[in-house]
Amino acid sequence: MTLLDGRTLLAWVAAALSQVVTDVIVVGREEAEGMRAVPDALPGGRGPSAGIVTGLTAAGGGPIVVVGVDQPWVRPATLAALLGVRPQPAIPMDGQYQVTCATYSTAALSLLVAIARDQRSLQPEAPLLDGTVVSPERWRSWGEDGRSWFSVDSPEDLQEGLRRYGVPDASSRHPG
Repeated sequence: MTLLDGRTLLAWVAAALSQVVTDVIVVGREEAEGMRAVPDALPGGRGPSAGIVTGLTAAGGGPIVVVGVDQPWVRPATLAALLGVRPQPAIPMDGQYQVTCATYSTAALSLLVAIARDQRSLQPEAPLLDGTVVSPERWRSWGEDGRSWFSVDSPEDLQEGLRRYGVPDASSRHPG
C-alpha cells in the first residue's frame, strides 16, 4: 500500500472528491477504507471503461466524476469545473485523453459497455463519446497544471509527483 504523507492515495482522492460530490464510490473493490465500494459490474470487462460503466450504474443517473485511485494530486476545483462543462462527458486533453480524470454521463453508457466488453482501450475511443474534449487552454484557465491526472504507478512516480507538486493540499485531507 502506497502512502503519501501518511495517507493512502485513495484517501487523498476521496478527500478531493468529497469536496465536490455527495457520494464517493470506489469501483472495482469489495472494501475500500470504510467507503462505499462496488465490485466491477462487467465480468470480463477491463480497463477504465469497465469501471466507468460500474460507476454509472451504481450512481443511478446523472453525470459522474471519475478519478483514478492513483491520482492523489487531483484538485477539487478541476473536478467542479469538469462537472460544469457541457455536453458531458468532459475529458481533458493533455497530450492524450485523460479518461481517468473526467466526467461521464449515461448517454455514453452503451459505447462504454461495448468498449469494456471488447477489452478495447478507452483513450482512442474517447472522441466517439460525443462529449467535450477539454483543451489545455480551458483547463489551465481553471488553475489546473496537469497535477489532477498525474498518476502514481511506481515509487519513482511518487517521488516525481512530490518534486513537482509537493504534498497535496492539506484541505483535501480525508479523515481516518
